[in-house]
Amino acid sequence: MTGITYEDFLDLDYDPAESELVCTFTVHPASDMDMEAAASRVASESSNGTWAELQVDGTITDLSATACGIDGDTVRVAYPEELFELGNMPQVLSCIAGNIMGMKAVDRIRLEDCEWPEGLATSFVGPQFGSAVRNDIFDAGERPITATVPKPKVGLSTDQHVQVGYEAWTGGLDLLKDDENLTDQGFNRFDERLTESLAARDDAQDETGEKKSYLINVTADANTMLERVDRVAEAGCEYVMVDVVTCGWAAVQAVRERCEEHGLAIHAHRAMHAAFDRVETQGVSMRVIAQISRLCGVDQLHTGTADLGKLANEDTVGINEWLYGDLYGMTDVLPMASGGLHPGLVPELVKRVGTNIGVQAGGGVHGHPDGTHAGAKAFRQAVDATVEGTSLEEYAADHPELQVAIDKWGTETPR
Repeated sequence: MTGITYEDFLDLDYDPAESELVCTFTVHPASDMDMEAAASRVASESSNGTWAELQVDGTITDLSATACGIDGDTVRVAYPEELFELGNMPQVLSCIAGNIMGMKAVDRIRLEDCEWPEGLATSFVGPQFGSAVRNDIFDAGERPITATVPKPKVGLSTDQHVQVGYEAWTGGLDLLKDDENLTDQGFNRFDERLTESLAARDDAQDETGEKKSYLINVTADANTMLERVDRVAEAGCEYVMVDVVTCGWAAVQAVRERCEEHGLAIHAHRAMHAAFDRVETQGVSMRVIAQISRLCGVDQLHTGTADLGKLANEDTVGINEWLYGDLYGMTDVLPMASGGLHPGLVPELVKRVGTNIGVQAGGGVHGHPDGTHAGAKAFRQAVDATVEGTSLEEYAADHPELQVAIDKWGTETPR
């Protein structure tokens, strides 16, 4: 018989194989644990260990993770590929972000980053379109695509919602987007909103000569989401929107498969992400959530505003770079900047994150003193001025909507 103890999961001289998934954690051990003891328990609990010394008859498959590096409060753990069911994101996360988040051996633990091996990464389909939507759908050239959410985010009737969309589209914005908590409530039914919004979209396209589209929220139980995806495709829309964290990664994978049948792109809203990533010493980082999103196949993902908007600080630039970066030939993801943006923030946003993005403003469009249509014009004017290298002040001289927006908000970040 073979005894297995915590010490068997620690080898600081271990060099991970190329086939292994290597995860980086921030670990704060419990008061009665040193870092090596805590690290070995992280590797044990997240692979094939337990608290008691085991006596196992015969030969078993070695699925042990190895804590292979400690640097201050940072721990690296290598996981053998055989530990995972390929293409099954819930199972992967049950290993690397499962019971370890509640162990008494650590006061705090946060999954910071993953180095995905080719075999595991390519077992996921990844995005269909990614950043190519900017030109494949909208012919946006060098500028970011633009979006807005009707405000208030819930409570508008279908007619009110559609009118806001029409005003935003004809003002120059590319996308109308449902917010995370609008699905199929009594005041604004999904099917009616879909049909009537797309009719208004068609009118806006005829009026402006520009392509427009709609990010309609299909989030629900998995079966209902798939039915809604079918209806969106039948209605002639290019996108669906999914609250990827709250609906779960298995559901996202199912939606991705159905969307490929219809040629639909997926816009990922990250509602609830901060429950995992806001505390800097506990949970799962937004970087890892973004990685999971790409593997599961979303085309657009909210990644923050590089500290310019109303939401908590995060590594927007680093996350965006990972979403664009090479991953064994997998399609990239278009980052969406949103949360407290208005026209006066656009130049600095583009300076920080570039133009291969989507930019979304809610209050920064609808809060314009002259209404949604003028607010949409001002936001698009800010984008156009920035891309052509003209200051907002100069551009506003003959674009009154932009001037009104600058007079109201300046370049201040809202809270």
